[in-house]
Amino acid sequence: MKANIARVAAVGAAVFIGGMLNAQAQTAVKFALDWKFEGPAAPYFVAIDKGYYKAEGLDVTVDSGPGSVAGIARVAAGTYPLGFFDINSLVRFRDQNPAQPVKAVMMVYDRPPFAIISLKSMGITKPKDLEGKILGAPAPDGAFAQWKAYVNANGIDASKVTIENVGFPVREPMLAAGKVKAITGFSFSSYFNLLQKDVKASDIVVMLMADQGIVMYGNAIMVNPDFAKANPKVVAGFVRATIKGIIATAKDPESAIKSVMKRNEIGDEKLELERLKMSLRDNIVTPWTNANGFGGIDAARMAKSITQIAETYEFKAAQPKPEDIFTSEFLPPASERKM
Repeated sequence: MKANIARVAAVGAAVFIGGMLNAQAQTAVKFALDWKFEGPAAPYFVAIDKGYYKAEGLDVTVDSGPGSVAGIARVAAGTYPLGFFDINSLVRFRDQNPAQPVKAVMMVYDRPPFAIISLKSMGITKPKDLEGKILGAPAPDGAFAQWKAYVNANGIDASKVTIENVGFPVREPMLAAGKVKAITGFSFSSYFNLLQKDVKASDIVVMLMADQGIVMYGNAIMVNPDFAKANPKVVAGFVRATIKGIIATAKDPESAIKSVMKRNEIGDEKLELERLKMSLRDNIVTPWTNANGFGGIDAARMAKSITQIAETYEFKAAQPKPEDIFTSEFLPPASERKM
C-alpha cells in the first residue's frame, strides 16, 4: 500500500515538474499591433487561440498600437521585439536612424489599404476631383504619407488641394459633417467608421491608392535587430505561426472574428467581420500571395516602391535596396505559406 502511494506521489511529482518545465520552455514575446483590436488583427489572436504560437514554444502577448507609423520606434527601442507597421514608413525611419537597422521579416498587406475616402454627395469619384477641395489628413497617417506620390501618379495639381491636419478621432466625423470633402486613411478603417456615423454605404467612395498608381506594399511584421540576432528561432517560429493564423483566418473568417471579439467586448461583431473580410479581399489574399504564398515580397516591386517613396521623401543617405528593408530568412518554405 505504501509502495503504491509512493509510486502515485512520484508520478504526480513528475507530472508537476514536467508541467513546470513546459511552462518555462515557453518564451514570452510581446507583439505590437498598429492599431486597435479590430477585424484585421484576427490572424494573431487565431494563432494564440489555436495554439500555433504555443506549438512554437512562444507565449505571445498582443498589444494595441498608436498607428502604422509611430510604432516603429517601439520596435527600434526594443520595447516590443516584434511589431506590425507600415513598411514604407520603415524605409524613411531607417534613413533617419541608420544606427537602428529594424527590418521587416514578413509582409502582411501585399496591397496597402491606403485610400482616399469621400462621399458621392461631395462630388469626388476620381483623383482629379480632389482639386478645389479640402482634404482632411492626420499628419502621422500612413496613407497621407504617400500623398505626393499619389499626386504624381494621378496628375493632381496639389496647389489646388487644401490639406487640413485633423486628428484620427475626428477624421470621419468631419467628413460626415461636410467640414472636409475627403480624407486619407486605411480603407477598412474609414469605411466602417463612417458606417458607424450613420453614413449610408451607397454614399461612401473608397479610392484605393493601389488601384491608382501606388505600387508600394503595406504593413509588415518588423523585428528589433538585436532580438533577431539573439533569437532567430523565436522570430522564425513567430512568423511560421502567424502565417498559419492568416491561412486559418482566410479560410474561415466567421470563426476567426470570434478570437477578436473575445478581446474586444464592446465591438460590433458583424461590423468587425465585414472589416476583416474587406482586409482579406483587398490587402492580404491577392493574386500574388495565391501564387507565391503569404509573407514574402517581389524584390523588383519593392525596388520600384522605394523609388516611389523617393517622390515623397528626400533620402539623406543612398536610396536603400530591398534587402536593406526586408529579409526572407525567417520565412518557411513557400509550400507552407499557401492557402
